[in-house]
Amino acid sequence: MTPALLMLASWAVEAVFGWPNWLYWRVRHPVVWLGVLIGWLEQGLNRQAFSHWVRYMFGGFTSLLAVTLATWLAVLLVHSLPDGWTGYVVQAAIASSLLASRSLYQHVAAVAVPLSVGDQSAARKAVSLIVGRDPSRLDEAGIARASIESLAENASDGVIAPLFWGALFGIPGLVAYKTINTLDSIIGHRNERYEAFGGFAARLDDVANLIPARMTGLFVVIASMRFSALAIVVRDARKHRSPNAGWPEAAMAGALGIRLSGPRIYGDRCSEEPWLNPEARDPGASDIQRALRLYILALALVGLTLIGVVLLGASR
Repeated sequence: MTPALLMLASWAVEAVFGWPNWLYWRVRHPVVWLGVLIGWLEQGLNRQAFSHWVRYMFGGFTSLLAVTLATWLAVLLVHSLPDGWTGYVVQAAIASSLLASRSLYQHVAAVAVPLSVGDQSAARKAVSLIVGRDPSRLDEAGIARASIESLAENASDGVIAPLFWGALFGIPGLVAYKTINTLDSIIGHRNERYEAFGGFAARLDDVANLIPARMTGLFVVIASMRFSALAIVVRDARKHRSPNAGWPEAAMAGALGIRLSGPRIYGDRCSEEPWLNPEARDPGASDIQRALRLYILALALVGLTLIGVVLLGASR
């Protein structure tokens, strides 16, 4: 089984079953165990008494150690499995746990449903599970904007990027990427505690997502059949504070005819982010549903692309 075919099989398992709650409560989730390892290293090595560069180096050591260890374990696991369909089924089941297309859809839909009937309180509670900004200060447009931005960014980070690296290098590539992404989620923050220690992890995540983020933006534009959105991506994507998140977010803004990003509040700090597609209107509850439909269409294109890679490989 080629890596691309393995990713297709894994994705099918994840799309149908996700990560069942009964399994989560028994063994947790691979990302949870990665988080435990990263948290243990961070607590031991990220000391305020150390200088900025010492903390940066220790953070780099933590990142490289976590990626190396997780990838090495993935290689050992793959080589320990039997040949034939039994081994492939086990690999597909394992790889499916590191994809998040189903859970991403469910989390964003959980915001759309209450917001569509005017229940902003429930919508704020749902959106707080997928964004870091203060949901208590968000109106309908702010809630819709936050959920659509999360959908666009995580379509890249949680689905297309892991599929990309898995299709190239199999389960070890998938595990390496997921470890890098988890490192960035835990220690890659721009605050006093993590700016030095997590600086290497944040840059590593930027590199790992460089190609997938741009692919995601392109898939969103093609799925929308609104090719004027491509001009908005080219114009606005680089305005985003992230070198990667701006591409899928600008594509979603252009495809839906709405404006995204802009100023937002994190705790007691206001982050003055530039607008993406600033001349467009603010999003509403119905735009979340439109974004979800566009997400499904974009992922369908990703699936067709993977099938094409499999068929191309089989013809050689």
